[in-house]
Amino acid sequence: QVQLVESGGGSVQVGGSLRLSCVASGSINRFNTMAWYRQTPGKQRNSVARITSSGNVNYADSVKGRFTISRDNAKNTIYLQMNSLKPEDTAVYYCVAVPPLGTDYWGQGTQVTVSS
Repeated sequence: QVQLVESGGGSVQVGGSLRLSCVASGSINRFNTMAWYRQTPGKQRNSVARITSSGNVNYADSVKGRFTISRDNAKNTIYLQMNSLKPEDTAVYYCVAVPPLGTDYWGQGTQVTVSS
């Protein structure tokens, strides 16, 4: 079992920046992939950014060039730096840990609101 705690969400104006953090209760080295998902009311959760244990990253097309995912294994933490925020980035953002086997672990989510 692992617990994931997100922080860093909030309200920001269009064009602003936020950095989300996700701290795991144990080592994140055991997870193949760590990821950020987001969800808006009435819609499914969608992957925003993913980072593998070897450091390979992948982004949704909608955030490429604006968002950066990173990980600090020593701190059991991943980050999502979000720049040039748009109203359509408004969502609840979730941290996800993908183990080699079994069920993914999800955090409780943090709200990001971008207003014009």
